[in-house]
Amino acid sequence: MPTDRPTVPELVQAVREFIENEVQPALEGSVAFHTRVAVNVLKIVERELATGEALRAGERERLVALLGRDGDLDELANELIEGIRAGAMSVDTPGLTDHLRATVMAKLAIDNPRYKSYQRALERDT
Repeated sequence: MPTDRPTVPELVQAVREFIENEVQPALEGSVAFHTRVAVNVLKIVERELATGEALRAGERERLVALLGRDGDLDELANELIEGIRAGAMSVDTPGLTDHLRATVMAKLAIDNPRYKSYQRALERDT
């Protein structure tokens, strides 16, 4: 089956690289700042496209195991939130802290993998 080219990730990368390498160096002041923000947003989109689906699937699998039932990610996450709010789940609930840590690490991998605390946590895991 042929793949349409360029792909969405390739398009996003091309736009990000153009802005980052050609446009951004020529700018100053608040426009340069907002351009850096735009480049960072495009980097988040690139990471989301590359790994977001797999990370959400992992979160859903952990929630299914933790809650003992099937469902879609949003409803399972909401059930977990309500369980914590109601006091039915706590740090003593087997698997809860592991799930929360893995979920936060997955979100940081997309949002800001250069975040210092994220980097330290990765180093501890290896």
